[in-house]
Amino acid sequence: MDIQRLRCKVNFQALVFVPHIRALGDALVSRLRYPSKGTEVVNTDYLRETSHVSDENRARKFVVIHLRFDKDMAAHSACDFGGGKAEKLALAKYRQVLWQGRVLNSQFTDIELRSQGRCPLTPEEIGLLVAALGFDNSTRLYLASHKVYGGEARISTLRKLFPLMEDKKSLASSEERTEIKGKASLLAAVDYYVGLHSDIFISASPGNMHNAMLGHRTYKNMKTIRPNMALMGQLFLNKSISWPDFQQAVL
Repeated sequence: MDIQRLRCKVNFQALVFVPHIRALGDALVSRLRYPSKGTEVVNTDYLRETSHVSDENRARKFVVIHLRFDKDMAAHSACDFGGGKAEKLALAKYRQVLWQGRVLNSQFTDIELRSQGRCPLTPEEIGLLVAALGFDNSTRLYLASHKVYGGEARISTLRKLFPLMEDKKSLASSEERTEIKGKASLLAAVDYYVGLHSDIFISASPGNMHNAMLGHRTYKNMKTIRPNMALMGQLFLNKSISWPDFQQAVL
């Protein structure tokens, strides 16, 4: 146990972000907590809040959703995402080009994959999950994600459920995002930083960031929600389930 604590201390307590990631991350967190405050970019490349915090503008809580639903993830999962035959063929072709038949999931049916929890949650599904957990349309959400497969058409349902949802682009100007634009590792670092400072972190996607964040927040004793993917897959396969039954199963 002492060795494990030492490992956590080395991995998490010693983690330090470079100044421009920390500065941008702090600015995004501040804008989530104080949405009515103004911001300005200062010459030192740090972002400074300019408004005084009044009683009417107390710090608000926010939830971060880590959603990895890019084209690579969708194709590699070999799951059916409701796009019909054309989508299936397009993803199968993309999967063949990238992995040349080495994707074991393609041997299973969609029902088998979902029952085993091998399908990533779509933006629509994660929206239903979060709503079933009791979060309503007044909840401030931050979407930690890169390129969502299907674009805004996919995200729109989630945004309708949670109109106060934000992301890097909505919270920071293009000028503020100059140093991280087009750099996947830096974009992920900003999302990680914001996720680490959130009140609740919900991960709907397995992977490196998922594993690191769960470990980091567990080490710091912070609230984290990790859905049972097999259970969620089975629930979404049940097209006749009522909303109360869905809520009860999720809770």
